[in-house]
Amino acid sequence: MAKKIFPIYEKIEITDAGAEGKGIARVDDLVIFVPYTAPGDIVDVKIIKKKKSFLEGRVHNLHRTSSMRIEPFCSHFGLCGGCTWQHVNYEHQLDFKKKQVENAFKRIGKFEFPPLLPVIASPSSTYYRNKLEYTFSNRRWLTDPEHIVDSERDMYGLGFHLPGLFDRILDIETCYLQPEPSNSIRLETKKFALENNITFYDHRRRTGFLRNLLIRNSNTGEVMVILVVNTNKPEKAMHILSHLGDKFPAITNLFYIINSKLNDSISDLEPVLFAGKPYLTEEMEGLRFRVGPLSFYQTNSQQAYQLYTTARDFAELKGNERVYDLYTGAGTIANFVAARANRVIGIEYVEAAVKDAVVNSQCNNIQNTEFYYGDILSVIDDDFVATHGHPDVIITDPPRAGMHEGVINKIASIAPEKIVYVSCNPATQARDISLLTHIYSVEKVQPVDMFPHTNHIENVALLRRK
Repeated sequence: MAKKIFPIYEKIEITDAGAEGKGIARVDDLVIFVPYTAPGDIVDVKIIKKKKSFLEGRVHNLHRTSSMRIEPFCSHFGLCGGCTWQHVNYEHQLDFKKKQVENAFKRIGKFEFPPLLPVIASPSSTYYRNKLEYTFSNRRWLTDPEHIVDSERDMYGLGFHLPGLFDRILDIETCYLQPEPSNSIRLETKKFALENNITFYDHRRRTGFLRNLLIRNSNTGEVMVILVVNTNKPEKAMHILSHLGDKFPAITNLFYIINSKLNDSISDLEPVLFAGKPYLTEEMEGLRFRVGPLSFYQTNSQQAYQLYTTARDFAELKGNERVYDLYTGAGTIANFVAARANRVIGIEYVEAAVKDAVVNSQCNNIQNTEFYYGDILSVIDDDFVATHGHPDVIITDPPRAGMHEGVINKIASIAPEKIVYVSCNPATQARDISLLTHIYSVEKVQPVDMFPHTNHIENVALLRRK
């Protein structure tokens, strides 16, 4: 079958930034998405994919660079698929993120809302993450096309999946997302494994011992390492962990997890503690939160504080309110706002997270919280509200997919005075809010940038009952 040849459009101006941070160009009635461009670039675009309502292309030639451009700081930029806005000045990134929220509320939500508050910028635009997951592979991506493979060992990589390629890993030398000793731990793990002939995972054949390396750190200075392996050979895993513990005194917690499944998900698996205590500690306004190897905690610790402070401020608590915290996770928001409320009731569908939430209340001597697990729609029925009291405020922080329509309808029927909606996806947030605007008005909107150099933006909205 003959390969389809797509055209090249010459000297096209990139006019905007759109989905996934890709630049937008328009030719006649066609919309073209072009990654790694910035508004103001003049480029030749080679079309690589044709969809029903748009085209996808890549830069074939760059004629003029945008005034928004800066030099990317990472040698892996353009390959690993992360930090796709490194080439754009951070102030302009914030402008695009604010516009992303506005567009979602206008085009998807189609409701009235006040002018957005200025985006709360991340104080650090590099080394801001407290968690990274790397993948082992015996089929790393060769960035130099003239590189000659001398042995199987030359193919081994430890890094990130290349976009769209499940079986190829970009071997990472330096990552600017997580502070040291993260890079050093990753490099030493790879070196030690190769020196000791410990095999890396083959994503096609499902063979090889080493699968993933997770590194977590906290704002109290602790470092956790989690090694995920394919087969039940704990002595091999412990051999590596012992070496890392000796090499890096900064490591405070060492775990391994056996994952022989066909996917990389480990949320349903049991971490085995090799050394140290079973959790990290994060601190916020004097509160201390335990973070286990599989616990959810906002990935940017500095901005997590800004996000939770915004949610608390929007709730306008005076001390006598009853608060429901939906999708409470490990109870971070619930415990954070508890000092300013009469009672806080957290609801979460993951039982392990609820256990963490209870422990976090106990550790901080917080006595006005309660936590329940189960499907949220099933939990907050009429009997639950009658038993635990009608909420004055509902805080909701759902996953990226947003809230189930049934949960939204239930919130509407409960009709608290205020709803504080925390979201990592303005599109689903806008969709959900649109189903509430018949009885609520949107009073405040505050974007918070948790992930510099990406198109992602967190957003907090205050809804008040009409």
